[in-house]
Amino acid sequence: MIAPACERYGITAMRADGIAHAGDINEQICRHVIESDLVIADVSGGNPNVMYELGLRHVTGKPTIHIGEAGQLPFDIASIRTIRYQRARSHLASARKEIEGTLEVGLRDGFELLTPARVLRGIQTADGPSSSVESENVEDDDSPGLLDDFAAIEDGLDEMTADMEAITKTVETIGALTEQANTEVLDLTQANAPASARLAAVVRYGQSISAPAGELHTVAGAFAERMTILDSGVRAALGLIEVTPPDERGEGTEEFLEQLMALDESAQEGLAQLGSFGTSAGGMVRVSQHLRKPAKDISGAVKRMTSAIRCMGEWAGKARVLANSTAI
Repeated sequence: MIAPACERYGITAMRADGIAHAGDINEQICRHVIESDLVIADVSGGNPNVMYELGLRHVTGKPTIHIGEAGQLPFDIASIRTIRYQRARSHLASARKEIEGTLEVGLRDGFELLTPARVLRGIQTADGPSSSVESENVEDDDSPGLLDDFAAIEDGLDEMTADMEAITKTVETIGALTEQANTEVLDLTQANAPASARLAAVVRYGQSISAPAGELHTVAGAFAERMTILDSGVRAALGLIEVTPPDERGEGTEEFLEQLMALDESAQEGLAQLGSFGTSAGGMVRVSQHLRKPAKDISGAVKRMTSAIRCMGEWAGKARVLANSTAI
């Protein structure tokens, strides 16, 4: 996804394992990291070598683009915008388009300095004649502040809460329909009804849960997408709260932490219900072909929600620690 995006703008992409010259590979990589016009760094999993080389790159102030596999981003650099991808063809295509968009804006308007470069330049110019210029640049910066970030994140969390409520209602609907169908099939079995009668009941059941199962799959997908989008911002906000003394944290901090914890509790309850559905979905497939489509939708929803809620649990765990430190 990187090479095609670069090629579109006439940029030659070179991987570390594509360096053809003989010599010390570590020295060559460091030279490229420091001297190249542009670096695109895959930070998935926080590989120590990558993080070390990324630190070298950051202080140069030269253009750097972060990409990373969803769910594997290191907390240390979560505040830096990262283009996230998943190892599926459609997701890789979307990530390539994001890289292309970032390159287009950067080549047109200039790439934004990352925090380490800003800090270093601020130290270097603090006593020099250009310090006033640096101050003016800071004042003219249009980048969002902490309150802006909190507002954007809270909007996203509100949407996730609405998704969770919709998921809970849909699960309750499917549960009620399932209980009703089980009762009908049990009555038919006790009455020694022919298999065709029981099959007809199963077909009716499949038809009745088809729409809510499809809705469950759609809403769970939206929930997981919001999680992917918000993850870096939430982690960055939590990191900033952590380094801010409790008595200096804003009024919205406590509410933000409580929102993360409440959302996680709600999600855990929903996941418990979904878990039982996920188990029964496999059995539904074996009962009749008429149940395969809703069973597939339910199973897919369970998988998406499980992955998303695991990440949410990490948010809530950090939020609880920070909330306790505030109380102390």
